Amino acid sequence: MSRPIPIFIGVDPRERAATNVLIDSLYQTSTQTLAITPLDTPQLECQGLYWRQRDPRQSTAFSFTRFLVPQLCGYQGWAIFMDCDMLCLSDITELWALRDDRYAVMCVQHDHVPAETVKFLGERQSAYPKKNWSSLMLFNTSRCTALTPDYVNTASGLDLHRFHWLAGDHEIGALPDRWNHLVDVQAPPQLAPEPGGAALLHWTLGGPWFRESRTMGGPLAARWYAARDDATRLWD
Repeated sequence: MSRPIPIFIGVDPRERAATNVLIDSLYQTSTQTLAITPLDTPQLECQGLYWRQRDPRQSTAFSFTRFLVPQLCGYQGWAIFMDCDMLCLSDITELWALRDDRYAVMCVQHDHVPAETVKFLGERQSAYPKKNWSSLMLFNTSRCTALTPDYVNTASGLDLHRFHWLAGDHEIGALPDRWNHLVDVQAPPQLAPEPGGAALLHWTLGGPWFRESRTMGGPLAARWYAARDDATRLWD
């Protein structure tokens, strides 16, 4: 019997609109049942899973909580993590089908060296190797047992986001670029359902739900607004 695909979304109270539109886009395009869990920091704190003080260099509430996904799965099976500032244009089961047991984690392996020092809402833009790799991850959770709550709450941000909790980079599998297209960082893409078109748009610099970046991505921003309108339209 097929089980729902477990998807964990990093959420920030400033990006509730983004989260709601992403969730709607996921289940509107999926051909399989999804089990979607928002990673809400206060809930994780109440569970005793998260207690670290906010780092002045972290730009979102979920900078570190994403690494609790294996623990939340009991270190069993696979799971998807994604940032909330995304929009899904294709069937997420296509991404799910790319799971490969040779790896502990899989992601789009961007070569992103930010030119800017500030991103959305004046948040600091940090540059480090493997930038944005952790924004979309397929976790093979049984091979991520190093990610205990104690480790997630005490390790440095660089250790977490650079995957230093793995034995080496040979444990990181590569996913196609179309599953994490960086809006206004990478060249404008062809979009799904075009063959090979971008399937998951990622507004890493700030998206249309922020006043200061309402046109980020140009026609891609228009695509987000259309998805928002679809998600909130009243039945006529």
